[in-house]
Amino acid sequence: MTAPLGIIGAGAIGGTLARLAVAAGLDVVLSNSRGPETLTELVQELGPHARAATVTEVAREADVVIAAIPLIAHTDLPARELAGKVVIDTTNYYPQRDGQISDLDEQKSTASQLVQAHLSDSHVVKAFNNITFASLGNGARPAGSPDRSTLPIAGENAAAKEHAADVLDTLGYDALDIGGLADSWRSEPGTPVYCDPYMPAWPTQPLSFDQLLQWLLAAPVIPQSTQRVEELVATAVRGPAGGFFPEVQ
Repeated sequence: MTAPLGIIGAGAIGGTLARLAVAAGLDVVLSNSRGPETLTELVQELGPHARAATVTEVAREADVVIAAIPLIAHTDLPARELAGKVVIDTTNYYPQRDGQISDLDEQKSTASQLVQAHLSDSHVVKAFNNITFASLGNGARPAGSPDRSTLPIAGENAAAKEHAADVLDTLGYDALDIGGLADSWRSEPGTPVYCDPYMPAWPTQPLSFDQLLQWLLAAPVIPQSTQRVEELVATAVRGPAGGFFPEVQ
């Protein structure tokens, strides 16, 4: 990868992916909705391989762009600047955060199909959506490691999926192609491969947000092989759109 890896969104998932990318020796250009000046601390932490930019600048400069944003914000992605680019979509539909979206509630679409419809001239690949940021950051392993995990990807363009799989490989994961974007529900909230396989059982006692965060960061990662992920994806049954959050108080 000669161009920098672009990341739009610098929250838990975006920041984790940036850390993995820099650790792997990639150059990263980051943006968020509040402007590059708000990313000074993160860029300083990441070091000389990272820099901040506007969303439009990231879209222009990177050939592969990770959209690590809430689904409700997908229409803010700059479609013209992302035309022809590979866009790795990490979004999930959470009605309690995104509001009700009828096409998803009625299962006329998947979250990534909505993103692809907005980015009609881009190549959208669903990835990094079925694992918590903590498991993602703690579970990365070099290629060939016996405890390396696999993550599912989905998309319409074979070459784009190869690019996405290369990004996953560089960042410490194997990729399993689970089909097109219409099939991407198989890795979304409520399915067998969503988050739980990579971590211990969620705490049963009510936790504050800070307590839950500390628990997530300390939880051991449970590696998931390609065969196991394939089995979990195959057993998925499409239920109500959206997911749930662990109980916090």
